[in-house]
Amino acid sequence: MTTVDKAWMREALRLSQQAVAHGNEPFGAVLVKDGELVYSNENQIYTRHDPTFHAEAGLLREFCRETGITDLRAYTLYSSCEPCFMCSGAMVWVKLGRLVYGASNRDLEKILGQEGCDCSSMVFAHSGHCPAVTSGVLREECLQVLKDYFGQPKSAPEL
Repeated sequence: MTTVDKAWMREALRLSQQAVAHGNEPFGAVLVKDGELVYSNENQIYTRHDPTFHAEAGLLREFCRETGITDLRAYTLYSSCEPCFMCSGAMVWVKLGRLVYGASNRDLEKILGQEGCDCSSMVFAHSGHCPAVTSGVLREECLQVLKDYFGQPKSAPEL
């Protein structure tokens, strides 16, 4: 874990908090190449009415659409939480060079009262491409954002 990794993870954390402020779940992602921010995204599943618009998958979808770049071997994606199966699969398809995440899926599932699994490593182990992975960067800070959101009982939505 480097100082640079921590700095980019802080940006992913900021985006996860911004997602909550915008009415979405607390996940943020940042795409970096050669030490420069090239794209960022927050979870937008509720505001876009799209359950697949997770921070990571949405970032990859929009970045590739806008730039025409679909080979991301030279890029690092920072995510506040370990990507789910869907997002990890998207990382395989774009041949992501490196993934850095904070809290693990097991951490998240524990907050939700479930067991969980190692989503990204399971997908990467059974695919044709495996990015380099660094986990646990600013884990405690990432966990706190998840606990603040998921650890409190939610009121029923008004109909």
